[in-house]
Amino acid sequence: MRNITKRHEFLHKLYSQGQLRVVEPSDGLKVAYLQKSESYLISARILLDNSRIEEAVSMVYYSMFYMVLALLFKTGIKCENHSGAIILLKKLYNLENNAIELAKKERVDKQYYVDFSITRAEVKDLLSSAEEFNADILEYTEQMSRSDVGRLQKTFHELIEG
Repeated sequence: MRNITKRHEFLHKLYSQGQLRVVEPSDGLKVAYLQKSESYLISARILLDNSRIEEAVSMVYYSMFYMVLALLFKTGIKCENHSGAIILLKKLYNLENNAIELAKKERVDKQYYVDFSITRAEVKDLLSSAEEFNADILEYTEQMSRSDVGRLQKTFHELIEG
């Protein structure tokens, strides 16, 4: 229960600081982030094929993150914090966020630290996980109706205020 409270407090803090807010739903921004997501996934494959596995990890994560941003903008929510966006997947949309949490951890480890090891096979697994994650988020996003957006915005307000 304490972990739930911490996440709620964290989201509330982001909201009070203006890093998390309701905006006008935007299909234009949704499409732009979908394109970025696909571009980063393609880049990850190119990097992996050229034995740049450390760099591929970052591209995999950002592909997933941009897919989440597409979902948020479709809903009319802007989140300027990676952790906040990942928490919203679970708390607002009731979607699994383990894959992106792992990808974020791997990205941070590979981007900021030098004492790590990672294999080509591990990056291939991460890439496969990202492809599945992105497909699931895209399907959810594309199936959302206007009434779903209104319901989600209402739930968002309840989540932030309650």
